Order: sequence, then structure tokens, then C-alpha cells
Amino acid sequence: MKAKKASEALKLAQIPNVGKSIAQDLINIGIKKPEQLIGKDPIALYHKLERVMGERHDPCVCDTLMAAVEFMEGGKVKPWWDFTAKRKKLLKN
Repeated sequence: MKAKKASEALKLAQIPNVGKSIAQDLINIGIKKPEQLIGKDPIALYHKLERVMGERHDPCVCDTLMAAVEFMEGGKVKPWWDFTAKRKKLLKN
């Protein structure tokens, strides 16, 4: 069951927009608990994931990381695609 607020997310996969695959990606880069996302830069996490995995990831993974970090920092539940425009602007610079 997905968390409705950050304090309810006890496992990574309980964070809205995070499924088994993204949860495993986060574990692969050292994020094992939802609260570890607080204060993290999702763009840096995305680039770290690419380095660790040795392959380019779909940019929507970055959007998902942005949604997850914002949620864990107290933001409202939003679909990952709400972050696409912001990600495009950030990665352009």
C-alpha cells in the first residue's frame, strides 16, 4: 500500500511512484530507507544511478526520483510526470 504522507512510508516501495524496480535502483545506490531521501538532490541521485549501473536511464526515472524526494520532504503526492518540465529545465542547465 502506498503512503499518503512521508511518515507512513516504511519501505521504499511504499513511496508514491516508486515500484519494485526503482526501489531496487535506490538500494543499488545506497538508499535503503525512505527517510534517506530527505535532503538528497534527485538529479545527483539520477546521475549516480547511471554511473553505478553503467548505463543511461530513461529520463522519467529522474522525474520519479524528484517526486520521491519531494514527497519524503513533506510534499503532496504527485504523479512523476508532473516533474518532467522541471527536470528538462534543470538538465538543460
